[in-house]
Amino acid sequence: MVGCFALFLLLVSLAYLPKKPGKERGPYDEDGIRTPAERLEKLAELRANEAAAAHSYAWLDQSAGQVQLPIERAMELIVQRHSARQQPRASDAQN
Repeated sequence: MVGCFALFLLLVSLAYLPKKPGKERGPYDEDGIRTPAERLEKLAELRANEAAAAHSYAWLDQSAGQVQLPIERAMELIVQRHSARQQPRASDAQN
């Protein structure tokens, strides 16, 4: 019982200990971004990087032969593979 009470006091004290004094940060400034304009600029940069990655070829792991394809090309390949599986074989049609 005493051990449980001591553990409870320890947890409460850890939860309510004052934080070290330092730079106060808002909820959205993990990267040091403070103003809405800075956040919009960061978002535009992120979206530009994502768009460039989504529409370009790149090696992910050259030794393993893994490449990054543009989304359009990847969708074309998936459609080709799927339609090839759906077509009946000549041997199936003769039976």
